[in-house]
Amino acid sequence: MQLTTTKGFAPATMGEAIEFSRMLSESSMVPKAYQGKPQDIMVCVQWGYELGLAPMQALQNIAVINGKPSVYGDAMAALVQASPVCEGIEERIDNEGTVNPVAVCIAHRKGRKPVTATFSVEDAKRAGLWGKQGPWQAYPKRMLQMRARGFALRDAFPDVLKGLISAEEAQDYPEDTAPRPIKDVTPVPANPLDMIAPPAATTPPPAPEVPEDLEPILVDEYVPDLDDAPEEPPELATAPVDGIPLLTPGKDDEPPKVHATHQDLNAWADQFIELMDKTARAGKVPPRQRMSVLKKFRDLNESIIQKVDLGKKSEIVSMYGRRIRALGAQLKDATDAETGTE
Repeated sequence: MQLTTTKGFAPATMGEAIEFSRMLSESSMVPKAYQGKPQDIMVCVQWGYELGLAPMQALQNIAVINGKPSVYGDAMAALVQASPVCEGIEERIDNEGTVNPVAVCIAHRKGRKPVTATFSVEDAKRAGLWGKQGPWQAYPKRMLQMRARGFALRDAFPDVLKGLISAEEAQDYPEDTAPRPIKDVTPVPANPLDMIAPPAATTPPPAPEVPEDLEPILVDEYVPDLDDAPEEPPELATAPVDGIPLLTPGKDDEPPKVHATHQDLNAWADQFIELMDKTARAGKVPPRQRMSVLKKFRDLNESIIQKVDLGKKSEIVSMYGRRIRALGAQLKDATDAETGTE
């Protein structure tokens, strides 16, 4: 095999590309995500070619996260700065030493007004990122910087980045595990920061803050720990009934109860969503207890949830995630207030 040599080896034909990818896949010098995967290496090298990265640079800086390619923030800045249309990038952290530092990135493109993007601690909290285990705990200032950088560079230089987002941002999105139709034509939101679940036919509206004005619905019946989900399907407190049962947690060690039965899965899903929402908004009950009940409620009905149509299932998953996150934020605020921390 003969390879074209410029600043390194690069395949010039399809045959060379196949052999090149196979050889690299057997090397321990490439990232583990590409070892033993010559097909992935070939696609990565092609992505690098379109972006202007040499093959080895592409393998080091392009990551596939949740099935989508992304580029690390430092490589993103390097690609933009190497472009002739870039006049510079400014980055800073404002409000340091306060409870709400703000990362600022200003991208300068020839012939256009500068594009400014910011990402603050408050933004990270709203997205459920602040304090998240991993880089957000170890390097919070760096992660704020990467988010501001990603937004500014993507807005100012979409032609240079070819639609790729930063790997640091992609790692914070939940893995898409929902079934997909044969052809997914759902438009991607302009700012995917607030996505918390795969969209259904329409993107769900942003979650409202959980009010504190409703009476408990399921909470009075059951207040478990978060880790006590049953490993085996539980026995029911009542005899089997015709129809699709909607189960609610029993009190203490009592078996679950059949709250209602339905002949239609959509009607079942609507009442499940209503009970889940009212339970989450039972303001007289501590947030942790409401989180416990919601988890138990969903676990009991998981087998039925898997049978409802994709739209209803996405609505259930989306609302559950929003309510748990909102209650988690309440719990954290209450804990911080007790300990006197920010």
